[in-house]
Amino acid sequence: MDISPLQRARYGYSPKLPKALAAKPEQIALTFGGATEALDDRDALKAIFPVNYGKPLVTLVHGNGEGMKKRLIVGVILSGGQAPGGHNVIAGLFDGLKAGNPESRLIGFRGGPGGLVEDKAMEIDAAMIDLYRNTGGFDMIGSGRTKIETPEQFAKSAGVVRARGLDAVIVVGGDDSNTNAALLSEYFLSEKLPCGVIGVPKTIDGDLKNEFIETSFGFDTATKTYAELIGNIERDAASARKYWHFIKLMGRSASHIALECALQTHPNVALVSEEIEAGKLTLSDITEEICRSVVARSDKGMNFGVVLIPEGLIEFIPEFKILITRLNEVLAEQADGFKSLANDAARVDFVLKNLDIQSATLYRSLPQEIQKQLIMDRDPHGNVQVSRIETEKLLIVLVEKRLATLKAAGSYTGSFSSQAHFFGYEGRCAFPSNFDADYCHALGFAAWALTAAGLTGYLASVRNLSAPASHWIAGGVPLTMMMNMERRHGSDKPVIRKALVELDGEPFKAFAAARAVWAVETSYRFPGAIQYYGPADVCDRPTETLLLEKGAPRI
Repeated sequence: MDISPLQRARYGYSPKLPKALAAKPEQIALTFGGATEALDDRDALKAIFPVNYGKPLVTLVHGNGEGMKKRLIVGVILSGGQAPGGHNVIAGLFDGLKAGNPESRLIGFRGGPGGLVEDKAMEIDAAMIDLYRNTGGFDMIGSGRTKIETPEQFAKSAGVVRARGLDAVIVVGGDDSNTNAALLSEYFLSEKLPCGVIGVPKTIDGDLKNEFIETSFGFDTATKTYAELIGNIERDAASARKYWHFIKLMGRSASHIALECALQTHPNVALVSEEIEAGKLTLSDITEEICRSVVARSDKGMNFGVVLIPEGLIEFIPEFKILITRLNEVLAEQADGFKSLANDAARVDFVLKNLDIQSATLYRSLPQEIQKQLIMDRDPHGNVQVSRIETEKLLIVLVEKRLATLKAAGSYTGSFSSQAHFFGYEGRCAFPSNFDADYCHALGFAAWALTAAGLTGYLASVRNLSAPASHWIAGGVPLTMMMNMERRHGSDKPVIRKALVELDGEPFKAFAAARAVWAVETSYRFPGAIQYYGPADVCDRPTETLLLEKGAPRI
């Protein structure tokens, strides 16, 4: 292989472990808390998970770990979108298995959960692990978005487990993937199949979190990658002094990425979808907010700026939320008629005829490209693919129109030129930061420890993450503890609840206290590239979000 100097250097990095996991396997013990409850809909969830429901929290501690040295055969699945550090989860799992017993084996299922169903398996050995340590991506075994949900899929999964003699399956994924892990665990228990299922919290969006899952892996690296790019653009904007940059950032269901990047870079405007929904702001209100900053900065001779936009923004604007819901219904109910239409103009007319007056008026007012993007092919769940909607360009058009009106009225005399960007895939497979390299290795190691202890239906947990890694606390959280029931495809389904930005939380309050100054002044902050070598406060620093949530001092 022709590898870069950085990749070669990262192979040699040794992730730091919490004290409890750094001990010999026979010295790793478990302590158990009291019974747990789900977030909501408890009776319904008890009926769905009669065996797994109510399990206690688990903490891994230094003690008598008798039984942790058993020989195990474990399968691992990467599920959903990529996130930096996935390879280190597998490496941590492998290292734990081999530390416990050199005869233990790790089986990777290629292409996500579908790989388990179809038995697309490969043996993962030390040579393969060493090719992927501390690197980004999911390409070691690949990922996929298949859900194991039909009786046939569950039965085929159980057949693969029996045939391969698996002691556990580790599911590395987000909220939907780990909900699937809980259902798989319950199925195995109902079939008297002695195979545990342990989840690992993954998503760059940062919306799989709670008291015991302080952050999902990949969020740290992805936001630092985006923040570097934003900082570079801010420096360019302040140098050229002629463009307003509208930057859309990943994060469909929550604005954690946009908020974290704002805290790192201090843009002139950063939109938070949760605040817009709570305030029932319209598209016009959002346009006015941006224009106020443009006009105020122009009055100071600064016809440049930076705006951050969450990927899922339009789904949080009340009027747009209604429109998208109605569009989803129309395209689902009249799919055959819609697909038979010959061109985009016919499709737009078809949609307009089937919308209520309010939704049709909004839809008709949108630029043609946005109209077409809103009726593109749906995702596997039947929803609009918001990442393909150029919200940043929509806002540019609306801001241009509003500024033209202000200029005609004599209340704006500046110039406005714009650039549009979408930062998404750039951050999903980056070399993991030291934080994510350490965190992911610890999560994989914890998943092994939970497996060796014979547990199932748990999500691996590592917390106290604002402290040095040696002080992190590893353990497991019952998957049912994080669940409620939601309406999906016409029926109630158990799901792990997504964590949205809390408007009364410390990260948002810190942002809200500073944004009025950022809107007018050039207060840009330049995080620079992720650093792997040097002082710990540079190389091992967690996100601003995590520091603020844990009350740690910001530097």
